[in-house]
Amino acid sequence: MSREVVLPPGQRTRPAAALFVARVVYAFNWYNVGAVLPLIGAGLGASTAELGLVLGLFLLGVGLFQVPAGLASIRWDARRVSLAGLAAMSVCCALSALAPTWTWLALARFGAGVGAAFFFSPALSLIASYYPPGVRGPIVGLYNGGFSVGGAIGLFAGAAAGTAFGWPVTLGVGGLVLGLLTAIAAWVLPPVVATSVRRSVSAVLATGRVVLRSRSIWALSVGLTGFWTAIYVVAQYFVQYAHDVHPEWGIGTAAALSALTVVISFPGGPVGGWLAERGWDRRWMIGILGAATGILVLGLPFAPLWVLWPLFAVLGFVDGMVFAVLYLIPAYLPESEGEGLALGVAVINSIQVMVGGGLAIGFGFVAALHGYLIAWLLTGLLCLALLPLLVLVRPNRAPAKASATPAA
Repeated sequence: MSREVVLPPGQRTRPAAALFVARVVYAFNWYNVGAVLPLIGAGLGASTAELGLVLGLFLLGVGLFQVPAGLASIRWDARRVSLAGLAAMSVCCALSALAPTWTWLALARFGAGVGAAFFFSPALSLIASYYPPGVRGPIVGLYNGGFSVGGAIGLFAGAAAGTAFGWPVTLGVGGLVLGLLTAIAAWVLPPVVATSVRRSVSAVLATGRVVLRSRSIWALSVGLTGFWTAIYVVAQYFVQYAHDVHPEWGIGTAAALSALTVVISFPGGPVGGWLAERGWDRRWMIGILGAATGILVLGLPFAPLWVLWPLFAVLGFVDGMVFAVLYLIPAYLPESEGEGLALGVAVINSIQVMVGGGLAIGFGFVAALHGYLIAWLLTGLLCLALLPLLVLVRPNRAPAKASATPAA
């Protein structure tokens, strides 16, 4: 299935840098809405439930269109699809700034989510294809870590810009900068000559069927859904948990702890990608790191404040490592390497966003009905309980001699 186009060492830096920066700004446009949500509510007269729909419809667009994006990448090529997704996301983000009502904003955010789906996995497939097997791990980790950088900027700069200039400016600037980066990327990214001919629908479905039936892809997706849920819950619910259970800590301290997991995951990405090319079985890597995450989450409700700082730092670093390795594994599976990589990653991401997002919502209901202690314990146990499914993944190991350093 492989149709990779590896670039010579001297030609990789600019296109890889363009995709990394696009990933950063892409993530900014994920998080900047949350940073100005109270301002949006006041400006559009939206209730908490309506604002929840604004956030939820974005994730729905992301989750539903991952697989179509992967199939589109097979039919055309990863470059065309990722650029189309980036352009669509930029337009919808800019339209969000013009929203006169919350329904307009919700629909624009849904469109932004669809564009995000068509960018993420094709772009990851593209940046991986620039580097030969054995040395692509760090660049995949760096690309994925760009989401942490953009997310942190979206939260902090988005809130500051919204306070100073209003929420439409925050959303509009994000969309315009993303549009500019789309144009730059279209100029910098080399054409994928080997996949420039459009394939028939029947050929696309035949190729896609191999990926969609992969036991390894499904085991990766479900086996780490508990991990995805745990990390998401820590980042999204901890401030509310601290406010309700430990008001003496202060919201600022709780927010700083949550932000720590986002920031520290950035260096974890390249480190995880580098280690994944050292000859170890990647299944065991993510299994051990996932188990450590589950244990840390189980201990979270019992930990004093001074212990939470290193605990959250470790959680963030492990988060970056696990996702770098997780998105690298399909690049080395025979059923999803090459042209099937975008679809393989899309299946993983779609399942985790849709199922994990639902489980994260369940955390709030459990906490309301039975208390936060039970909610945290169930989250940690779920993370641990699903990890044994990783044994169903095909052994995935880099050659022991894969110690080459990626060329710039």
